Amino acid sequence: MSADAARRFGRNRLALLGLALVAGLVLVAAAAPLLAPQDPVKQSLFEKRARPDAKHLLGADEFGRDILSRVIYGTRVALLVGTLAAAIAVVAGGALGCVAGFAGGWLDATIMRGIEILLAFPYLLLAIAIVSALGPGVVNTTIAVGVWGTPTVARMVRASVLALKETEYVRAARALGAGGPALVLRHILPNVLPTLCVYATLFMANAVLVEAALSFLGLGVQPPTPSWGLMVSTGRDVLLVAPHVATMPGLAIVVSVLGFNLLGDGLRDALDPRLRGA
Repeated sequence: MSADAARRFGRNRLALLGLALVAGLVLVAAAAPLLAPQDPVKQSLFEKRARPDAKHLLGADEFGRDILSRVIYGTRVALLVGTLAAAIAVVAGGALGCVAGFAGGWLDATIMRGIEILLAFPYLLLAIAIVSALGPGVVNTTIAVGVWGTPTVARMVRASVLALKETEYVRAARALGAGGPALVLRHILPNVLPTLCVYATLFMANAVLVEAALSFLGLGVQPPTPSWGLMVSTGRDVLLVAPHVATMPGLAIVVSVLGFNLLGDGLRDALDPRLRGA
């Protein structure tokens, strides 16, 4: 990030709030063993659905497990799935978009027809189909979320490549003898990276939601691994009796999605060249 973009980002209070929230999530995930007051999988049926008190600050779930500890460890699952899924989407979608946009012709048409088929599926239905084929679990959930995000990245990168390959500096490099791979890696891809960084940040928010939705449906992370979506699912039937079982992990989902969205919006505003004169 350039100095001008950093100053623009620093003047955006909402972006700084998003950065603080995301940094807090990362710290919580990294220091989970130190921050969690109890073992997140330890059960105590005598404390079933215990309300918040001195021992259980956020209460206990249907098996007497400490909700605060499970929310803290659930941060690890959310960030792990979100980060790896974003990496899959950016790498796979970026590669397909670069090849389609730069090569053109039949290769472009073939790739984009496949991308359009994937985009025709509702996002959650596509993720459910992939997880159903691969099986539930953290790894397969990550793959499903990453594949779901790939088509959007591919279309976005292809549009950028189509515009950039007609610029004067790319034409000049081509006239000087630069080959296709060199043009893409040295002259086109560096100008696409800021857009990819912004999208990856915004995609993290969607990845957290999709992972929570899959776990809520029983197709994502499997018990006893702490997952926010799974915790909301197990607590939905006792909302009137023990509302803290579902509301606490639900609030964690809200905070994480809000943080990544604010951070992504701030990065977009800071890196958009059209706003430099604003």
